[in-house]
Amino acid sequence: MHGQMMDRPLLISSLIEHAARYHGDAEIVSRTHDHPLHRTTYAEVHERARKLAGALERLGVAPGDRVATLAWNDFRHVELYFAVSGMGAVCHTLNPRLFPEQLVYIVNHAEDAWIAVDPTFVPLVESFADRIPGVRGFLVLSDAAHMPATALAGALCYETLLAAETAEREWPVFDERTASSLCYTSGTTGHPKGVLFSHRSTVLHTFGVCMADTLAIGSRDVVLPVVPMFHANAWGLPYATAMCGAKLVMPGPKLDGESVCELLGGEGVTFTAGVPTVWLMLLDYLKKSGRRLPKLERVVIGGAAAPRSMIAAFERDHGVTVIHSWGMTETSPLGTVGTLKRRHRELPEEQRLDYQVKQGRAIYGVELKVVDDQGRELPRDGKAFGELMVRGPWTVGSYFKGEGGEILEGGWFPTGDVATLDRDGYMQITDRSKDVIKSGGEWISSIDLENEVLGHPGVAEAAVVGVAHPKWSERPLLVVVPADGARPGREEILEYLRPRVARWWLPDDVVFVDELPHTATGKISKKTLRDRFKDHVLPTVA
Repeated sequence: MHGQMMDRPLLISSLIEHAARYHGDAEIVSRTHDHPLHRTTYAEVHERARKLAGALERLGVAPGDRVATLAWNDFRHVELYFAVSGMGAVCHTLNPRLFPEQLVYIVNHAEDAWIAVDPTFVPLVESFADRIPGVRGFLVLSDAAHMPATALAGALCYETLLAAETAEREWPVFDERTASSLCYTSGTTGHPKGVLFSHRSTVLHTFGVCMADTLAIGSRDVVLPVVPMFHANAWGLPYATAMCGAKLVMPGPKLDGESVCELLGGEGVTFTAGVPTVWLMLLDYLKKSGRRLPKLERVVIGGAAAPRSMIAAFERDHGVTVIHSWGMTETSPLGTVGTLKRRHRELPEEQRLDYQVKQGRAIYGVELKVVDDQGRELPRDGKAFGELMVRGPWTVGSYFKGEGGEILEGGWFPTGDVATLDRDGYMQITDRSKDVIKSGGEWISSIDLENEVLGHPGVAEAAVVGVAHPKWSERPLLVVVPADGARPGREEILEYLRPRVARWWLPDDVVFVDELPHTATGKISKKTLRDRFKDHVLPTVA
């Protein structure tokens, strides 16, 4: 016997409709190439998104067609998010930090029909436009006054196109399992693979983001997504802010410490999210400038492990709560969130930080387990570590066009992360399976070593990779970027680590560099470091 409730599909268009109807005057503030600080509202964005959907239809975009975006976080990109998915097409975010060859592969693999491009990226697209024959035209995200001269065939001005349309249209209603958006993995091994989200998975994920025990975003909040909209849909924040009517602040291309600080303070931001490298720059700027952020309440850190010292600095120096989180493109991306249970909040600071450095607890809708090499589930004791497996209604079931073959193992997605789970449900990533250091049959966590050394005042950034050793197979090599004005030595760093890690974890060598290589998603590229130091001779070998 079925229930007798209405069956209404979960569609992305309903999010912006709700925002316009019940939070129509809530602001969306953006830095763009043509506006130092542009202000609009959900009501205006909804109207313009409907116009954009009409314009795309006139250009021949049909349901299921992929419309790519190559753009920063701003109001026009938000309009594209809702217009493209709302009309039944697929919004495909491209990462401008990828190499042109990777972008060519992704555009052709996705069979993108149109590309909406920020003027700052027009030269990039021009450099490979002759290698993407399936693209019918380009929509330049600009007004006529700032429209750049371009050799792109079929390039149209975004604002001119919208000006010719009316907003008198209803959003179509269709199956909630219809594809809504497409993101490609970073492709650290092999070609990037596409993750095709549905309207249903996206709306369910949005409910998960807004839950009180997750990120607790509400209409009282002012939200600044520093995480780019081309990284796993900005962790779902444009959808979440529309669902609850929060003020949305978009930083555009300026992500340095000073620029982010200006927006945080000037717009009264209460909630922000991004990867650790951004927060290193912000904390450094705040320390040097002496500035404060009186309105900021919560910072979500994901994409890479947040060092203990960073969490402590935000809380002790600025009164800001850090929420550690974990996820991946394949999980939409939210998987775990480090909100504390009541009894953990009451712990002394150092014991509380022991929980906050973990990546958090699974939110409702996400199931986790860790398994050994034979696929057997390991105990949830906070000690046994193995490969992290995940499943749920917003977790990938297969990659776009079947790339990578059958990816599920018994209905679970293997994340490639090595982790522990404790009895309270807190998960902690100890490494990526390809980054863990195997020394004498035992595993050494590069992440734990990195987090410890980042507590040294003379260290700005650090990475640990495995280097070949004739006796132990691999031993850890620590690569350090010194803090401004600091000149720490090898022995000083090792002496700092000695009481903080197991003796056999201690790196065999320390090298100093001016900067570390990063991937297109802002993570440290361990692969590049391993290639660079593959012939490094450790002192223990010499």
